[in-house]
Amino acid sequence: MSSKSNEVMSDKFGYSEDEHFATKAIHEGQDPAQWTHRAVVPPICAASTFQQFSPAKHAGFEYGRSGNPTRNCLEKCLAALEDGKYALSFASGLAATLSITHLLSSGDHVICFDDVYGGTNRYFRTCANKMGVEISFVDARDPVNVKDAFRNNTKMVWMETPTNPTMKLVDIRAVSEVVKKHSGAFMVVDNTFMSSYFQRPLSLGADIVMHSLTKYMNGHSDVLMGAIMTNRTDIWEKLAYLQNSLGSIPSPFDCFLVNRGLKTLHVRMEKHMENGLAVARFLESHPLVDKVLHPGLPSHPQHELAVRQCTGFSGMVSFYIKGGLQQAEEFIKNLKLFTLAESLGCIESLVEIPSLMTHASLPKEHREKLEISDNLIRLSVGLESTKDLLQDINQALNKAGEIGKQ
Repeated sequence: MSSKSNEVMSDKFGYSEDEHFATKAIHEGQDPAQWTHRAVVPPICAASTFQQFSPAKHAGFEYGRSGNPTRNCLEKCLAALEDGKYALSFASGLAATLSITHLLSSGDHVICFDDVYGGTNRYFRTCANKMGVEISFVDARDPVNVKDAFRNNTKMVWMETPTNPTMKLVDIRAVSEVVKKHSGAFMVVDNTFMSSYFQRPLSLGADIVMHSLTKYMNGHSDVLMGAIMTNRTDIWEKLAYLQNSLGSIPSPFDCFLVNRGLKTLHVRMEKHMENGLAVARFLESHPLVDKVLHPGLPSHPQHELAVRQCTGFSGMVSFYIKGGLQQAEEFIKNLKLFTLAESLGCIESLVEIPSLMTHASLPKEHREKLEISDNLIRLSVGLESTKDLLQDINQALNKAGEIGKQ
């Protein structure tokens, strides 16, 4: 890691860092020789169809939904960054989730972490159930709970780590060992919160890694896209068929943007980590904060696992402000640098109240079980000056604290 403080921290990590990551991000899939004009930057190929030499004889591309040169460049790079053989991109993270779920059949059973992205939870509770797929939500912080949830018809285990928004972790290697004992079952890990830079689940035993590329991987709040990466040829072949047959593909222009965003991923993630840790430490010391959720803090109950499983941390920080919804809304209203908006992982800092926004679709009793209360605030810490971010948070907290004094 580049900064002195990060070098000291990285000494504690047991999961080896990829010293070639930056080189792969900049060069994998980008060879100018693949283009007749030798363009250094892969061009945007907007063609919807391609000329064939003769019927069924072509240069590798037939129809835009089935394959695109710009998309191919991106997918080669994505696979390399995740230590995978294959990658496929989709129109959104949920489109990737949809395609993965289409690997299942009616009557199959899915084990899902009970604390996942609200959109994933909503899809599994409604759409997947309508397909005749059974879903069991379990607290996967303990791999034994996953083991106990297995049935004869369990086919997919869906994990998210860290979770959104309560920052719970899954021991990927331990859960993968449970899954591998059951023939026909496969494990999916949503790696959106960490990016391929700080965590690579395929190397820890996962069968499929899923990303909302909208977030850290692209990093600029201007693209909706999802992706899957895998080392299993059988899974890749099925998902490639689904990518083509379901048609939920990204546009060439969006592929160009994500491909460009990946080139600075390593630099951006280092700064996200620096700012995120600074914000988390500041919040933990503030009298108007009840509790901070960040795996990089020693106070996090799974800090040891985070250190062992990851090579660093993203800019995601959640915390409980003292008081309730009124204090949370007052805090957000007075922020100057944090924009009130859904999404995360972009260069600008964002703030939201999960119970009212990203996780509002969860039943209230489920939110209460997961401790997603109205005073829980989620920050996506961006790349602004660290000092400016801390000053902004401090003044907004102080304004929120004045409510109780009135």
